[in-house]
Amino acid sequence: MIKKQLRQGLWMVLPLVMIMAWPLMASAERIKDLATVGGVRANALIGYGIVVGLNGTGDDSISSPFTINSIAAMLERFGINIRTQISKMKPANVAAVMLTAELPAFARPGQTIDVTVSSMGDAKSLRGGTLLIAPLTAGDRKVYAVAQGEISIGGFSVAGKSASVTKGHPTAGRIPNGARVEIAAPKGLQDGQNKIILSLRNPDFTTATRMRQAINAHFGKGMAKAVDAGTVEVWNPQGDAVSLIAELEQLRLTTDHKAMVVVDERTGTIVMGEDVTIDKVAVAHGNISVTVTEKTQISQPNAFGGGQTKTTNESGVSVKEAKAKFVVLPRQVTLSSLVSALNSVGAAPSDLIAVLQAIKAAGALHAELRVL
Repeated sequence: MIKKQLRQGLWMVLPLVMIMAWPLMASAERIKDLATVGGVRANALIGYGIVVGLNGTGDDSISSPFTINSIAAMLERFGINIRTQISKMKPANVAAVMLTAELPAFARPGQTIDVTVSSMGDAKSLRGGTLLIAPLTAGDRKVYAVAQGEISIGGFSVAGKSASVTKGHPTAGRIPNGARVEIAAPKGLQDGQNKIILSLRNPDFTTATRMRQAINAHFGKGMAKAVDAGTVEVWNPQGDAVSLIAELEQLRLTTDHKAMVVVDERTGTIVMGEDVTIDKVAVAHGNISVTVTEKTQISQPNAFGGGQTKTTNESGVSVKEAKAKFVVLPRQVTLSSLVSALNSVGAAPSDLIAVLQAIKAAGALHAELRVL
């Protein structure tokens, strides 16, 4: 009977324990999502090309002479010499473009990558165009990929004699899988290297320490060392970097970050972290609007009065001051209560920015205020 009661009690307590532990379990993040492996990164590629097949929306021969020169140079490769007639060409169906792409880490010859195409002349639209074969180079000037294909444009531009309509950005587009890799990406990992470098995406001393502790708890003491707030070194005694990284990526830990308030004055956006707190402070907020009106009056004399017509200006100034709301904000410990207190002031998002800046200037806001 006693064992039965104990089992029933355990079944009642177990769900409660799971519910209490759930926030801790849910807040843990993988190292894979928190850090990158040193030496493993993508490489930027750039190139120059010609887009053909446009419907009269290409470059102008006068304002974009480089397009004409590019066409002439390309045709000379096929044995066609048009240098004597280059002044007569009007490449309305051709546009010069710049190409950008990203070579992923561990990319191998034969793989395909996406290419972004952007007009560099005065073309009105690249819709319906086809990019001719163009090399893509990296910072070392080596050709790592070759691009070619039809361009996908998200917008359009239609123009008539007296009106035009443009939607989106028709002078830039993408070619999905439009470039083929010719040279393998530089190796970031070496066979038998003695350690792995983990670089935190958001450097933090507490997070780096917790990462070191999680790795040492899994592999053994002395396996990892936190060099600074953004770097953790992990020893690779077996010389198998791939297997070690795969195991490291699945380890979980709870991250930490400093309290921060991000403000975008252009859009009126305010983002706060959950650790933002304030000391007890009083806030008074009110708007003052000043309106100035100008009125012109003309004094016209009688027809036989012999006077002159005079013009006089009358200015009217009115000042309206909204009733300020004086609110005392106590020290807050949660984000929701802080937001509720600020909303009680009755200010718009743009005004809340001024309130937050004033609280920060008073030394009552315990968070970094970052203005975009």
